[in-house]
Order: sequence, then C-alpha cells, then structure tokens
Amino acid sequence: MLFANAPARAEIDPGDLTLTVTPERNGNADPFSREMVLLRIRGVYRQPILLEEVIQPSLANFSWTQLGRDTWSKTRLPDGQVAIAFDRVVAIFPHHAGDFTIEPFLHRLTVNDGGVRKVVDVPSPPVQLSVANWTKPVGGPDAKEPWWLPAREVTITDSWSPDPETVKIGESTRRIVTLEAHGMVAEGLPPRPVMRTRGILTFAGPVTRETIITPTGPIARATYQWDVRPAIAEVIPLDAIIIPWFDTVSRTLREAEIPARQIGGGLPDREEDAKPITPASPLVVVGAALAAFGLGLALVGFGAPTRSRQRLDRATRRALVLAAAAGDATAFRARLAPVLQGAPDLARAWRADPAIAAGLDALDGTLYGRGSVTAPDLTDLARRLGRPVRAAAPTGTDRGRLADLDGRA
Repeated sequence: MLFANAPARAEIDPGDLTLTVTPERNGNADPFSREMVLLRIRGVYRQPILLEEVIQPSLANFSWTQLGRDTWSKTRLPDGQVAIAFDRVVAIFPHHAGDFTIEPFLHRLTVNDGGVRKVVDVPSPPVQLSVANWTKPVGGPDAKEPWWLPAREVTITDSWSPDPETVKIGESTRRIVTLEAHGMVAEGLPPRPVMRTRGILTFAGPVTRETIITPTGPIARATYQWDVRPAIAEVIPLDAIIIPWFDTVSRTLREAEIPARQIGGGLPDREEDAKPITPASPLVVVGAALAAFGLGLALVGFGAPTRSRQRLDRATRRALVLAAAAGDATAFRARLAPVLQGAPDLARAWRADPAIAAGLDALDGTLYGRGSVTAPDLTDLARRLGRPVRAAAPTGTDRGRLADLDGRA
C-alpha cells in the first residue's frame, strides 16, 4: 500500500532516490578485531516502488549477520513532502586490524517513471572503516589466553541440582552454567571452562550454543554442563572461575565470575525442619506429659542430663571453607572471632580437642606473632570446626552468671 498510494512522478530527479550506509561504532571509537559494528542501511525514495532487491557487497575481511527483517515506512522530508523509507541493519565483525573500505550496497528498484516501469540501481557511497590494533600489555584479539570476548554486557547464571553441599560419596550433582554476551554471535563465546579440583570426579556434558537476534544486536548464549561426584568424605572447596571480557561501551577490560561453591559439608538444613508441626491429640499430650515427668525423676536419680551436641551454622561453615581455599588466614580468623566470643560452650569443646586447639593456637601464632609457629592447615581446621561436637562441661574455674551475687569475690 505504501507503494501503490504514492503519487507517480513524471521523471526521476537527482536526489529522489538515495541510499546511505552508516557504521555505528561502540563508544564512538574504532573497533578492535571481532568486535561488532552495526551498519545502518537507509533508503529514502520519492518515487513509488513496484519491486526491489538489495545487492550486498562481499564484505571481505568481515563476518556479518542481518538483524531482523527489512522495514518500510513513510517519512516526511525537510521540504514537507512524504517519501518512502527503507531500513536494514547488518552486524559486521572485522577479522583483523587495518583500514578497510566497505564497498557500496546496491538497491535495485523497479519504479513507475511517468507510467513506464523502469529499473533503477541506487548505490550507497563507499564507507571507510578503521579497525584498531590492541596496544595494552595483556589480553587482546591475538592473545592465546585469556579468550577474547568483546561485548556490551556479559551475564552468568549458575545452577546445581541437587545442592552440592548435600552430596555424599557415591552421589552426584549436575552443574549448569549459562553465559550470555550482548553484541556477539555464539561462535565467539569461549570453550567450556575447566572445572577441576582435588577430591571430585567431573563428567563434562554437551555444550549448546545459540544466537538470538534482536534489533539492537545479536545475543550469544552458551550453556555448559558437568556432572560432579565427590570422591572423598570431606568438604571440597570449588574455586570461582574468572572469565575476562572487553566492555565495548566503556572500552575497558572487565571480569565475569562463575561463583565458588563447596561440595559436601554435612547435615544441611532440611526442608522437613521448616514444615509446620501437626497438633497432637489430647491423649498424646497427656502421655507425653507423664513420660516427661518420669524422665525428670530418672534424671534426678542419675545426675545431670547428657550435654547436647552443637555445631557452627551453615553460613559460617561455608565462609571458613572458602577462606581456607583462598589461603586467607585473616578472613578465616575474623569469621571465627564472633563464635569464640559468643558461643563459650562450643569454644570449650574445641579447646578440649587437641587437634583443634593446636590448629587455633597455630592460627593465632601466625597472625599475631606469638613465637615461632608453623602455619596451620586451614582446610583441615575448617573441616574439624565444621563437625558437630558435644558441649564440654565448664571447668572448675568458670564462674556462673550469678557468681558475684553468691558471695564469691
């Protein structure tokens, strides 16, 4: 209808049919190799168009992909007249540095010229495009490592099923990491990262890649998969995986991170603990009360009740494991300090264990210079501190909370 409703002109004047190609540079800077550049192709036609065909140049030295379909619309010109506008967006990716000429695009139009069908070729002017050399000391398109990843934005999602902290020997968990980069095609994403550490078996799954076309540019997506199985009955720290990338907007090197996790850790919080308690029947309540009364009498006869088992909370256990994996004794001690001050029963139990007591003394000696000591094995110490312990009985020198009121100096 755009073509049919446009009035026929008696002849084609210069300027009636124009085609331009405009490169859109990130940050208004010359791109680097394999960095996306958008070519915005626009035609403005005063004549009614009957048929059309775009003939694209070879684009040597570039990879390219068209973003979406061509669009046609009406536009008003500076002189007030209405014309037909044609728009196409092509993303190109230079193969290497240098100065290049993008040869003309050609729009072959069949127009109505005074009632006569006429074929007219409308070329765009050639475009000069410079691709810069990488001059920084690290990274860049030609470096073997790290992988060159130029993008407007990079996001990472990390999921496990089941939770890796619940897995024991003989069981496995599946890890799925999804990497998305805006302004790239899927072939430019890095290969599957290496996930390897002592004490686990990893089985790499397939890698899937896809390119999602959007009006602002392609989005590349890669999904990496591993099946992970612990081989030892210990907490296994899994280090974070760093993926460097080049921010094409700010023109700086940045890092994305696949987060650190731990495998194992024992006795996680169970969903059953959070379920509401079902009200007991009156008969059960009476029976429980009698049983409790009898148990109380028995305890009076047999002395003090058995001391309960205590344990570090899950968040603290994980923080200690991560600090140990990083070899950060200061962070390890800082995380432990509130527990030593706020949980005296747990601290006494640790002091009663020769191995833990020696590890804590070595930790303090290393940090605070108390004599010549050997640095502790933080991984072993984190594992021992994470175990449930039976609360130690207070020593004879411990003073109760009401000691001063009982007449003791």
